[in-house]
Amino acid sequence: MTTNQHKKQNAFAPLIVDVAVPLGSYYLFRDAFGMSTFAALAWSSVVPAGRTLWSALRERAVNGLAGLILVVNVVGLVLSFVSGDPRLMLAKDSGVSSTVGIGILASVMLGRPMMTAGLKPFLVKSDAVREAAWARLESGAAAASADFRRRERAFSLVWGAVLLAECVVRIVGAYTVPVDTMVWLGSVVMVTAIGLGIVVGGALGAGPMEAMVSAEAKAGEPVEAESEVLEVALAR
Repeated sequence: MTTNQHKKQNAFAPLIVDVAVPLGSYYLFRDAFGMSTFAALAWSSVVPAGRTLWSALRERAVNGLAGLILVVNVVGLVLSFVSGDPRLMLAKDSGVSSTVGIGILASVMLGRPMMTAGLKPFLVKSDAVREAAWARLESGAAAASADFRRRERAFSLVWGAVLLAECVVRIVGAYTVPVDTMVWLGSVVMVTAIGLGIVVGGALGAGPMEAMVSAEAKAGEPVEAESEVLEVALAR
């Protein structure tokens, strides 16, 4: 199996853990073990919450996005256990989206778009030349820097707006749709929101940014080649 295939599998792993495992375990706990709706919902949330906490402990650092998700998950789980309301448990998931969405929008206002950290590895691709091109674009040293930063902000704005919209839809559904229906429908809403974020965010942000990184990388190659020749000459 190639390295790219491994990367694709790793990219889908969080989606499998956070969506497929909770959904499947909910029906397992409820139908196979006879648990109440609330108990099944509560126990099915343990795996994704534990995964988030384990990631934070393993990396010994919590980025802004992971930190928001962890805090909201823990608080929502505690409130749900205290209230015993399965609908609150479902609404808790929308609380994650709203908190993360607000955090992303706030980061844009502060001039530090939160989604950049997740986007950069996909555009730089572990390539030193592209890394240098990104640095020039972000620092303002490149001709396309202003447009690059606008696209960077747009990418985070799209995701912030999509997550807030998902929050509204899921909260409404949590209190108007039957609980059993909302368990799987909530996952559909989330996956749809992610797809929308990818498409719109790619069109307004990631796509143009990748083109600018590629163009800047090509423009910087002759300069870097000359620098290498000069270093070799000086070494002699």
